[in-house]
Amino acid sequence: MNFAIPFLPTRLEKPRQSGITMVMDKGLSVAEAENLISSSGHLIDFVKLGFGTSFMTGNLQQKIECYKRANIKVYFGGTLFEAFIIRNAFEEYVKILDKFKLNTIEISDGSMRMSMDDKCNYIHKLSKNFLVISEVGSKDASVHIDTADWVKLMKAELDAGSWKVIAEARESGNVGIYDASGEANTNMIGEISAHIDPNHIIWEAPIKTQQVWFIKQFGSNVNLGNIASNEVIALETLRLGLRGDTFHDFLPDNLKQK
Repeated sequence: MNFAIPFLPTRLEKPRQSGITMVMDKGLSVAEAENLISSSGHLIDFVKLGFGTSFMTGNLQQKIECYKRANIKVYFGGTLFEAFIIRNAFEEYVKILDKFKLNTIEISDGSMRMSMDDKCNYIHKLSKNFLVISEVGSKDASVHIDTADWVKLMKAELDAGSWKVIAEARESGNVGIYDASGEANTNMIGEISAHIDPNHIIWEAPIKTQQVWFIKQFGSNVNLGNIASNEVIALETLRLGLRGDTFHDFLPDNLKQK
């Protein structure tokens, strides 16, 4: 960092197992990716090339290599995986991963129906050669998943070989673990975190109020995903108590103003 400030919470260093920041790239150019790395690369753990954007993004290999050189793991969005699976083209998808020399993969079923057994079989098979991040939850707000099923699915996918499981919210932040207005489903999240170590979960939190809620609930080293590329530094200030929303949360009691 550029200077010292006392009484900041300890942030784990990269590469880290918790405190992860996953950024959503929805079609940045190579120059924009380089600018992102210049300003915020030291704070980013993963970049997801959102949904199917990698199909038409220009200079894709060049951009992937930029992220890799910055020690940022990059992967295709889970919707692209689903687009190949629903077309019975699993082997073709794996060949594309090999072509672009990607070693991280997201496995999801948010846009299509897939049995738990089938999904776990994909996770188990791919985890032998890739770092697997799997996503639980539907992108369709009309699809209701009981809290007990969230827990069951997350446990099954971690047992099958997922490194982390993502709690679905979309880039809009208004489905899955949130209601239509973007408010966190606190009962659901509390029940999930009571049964699964939150360090194993990446909570999608694209909106500032959601990020604040999770930091207050789980601390500065909570795993957060679907962060906008221009919000990485702003998120880090929330994690460190350098923004009004979390300003007093990490101060020692004798410094807190009553």
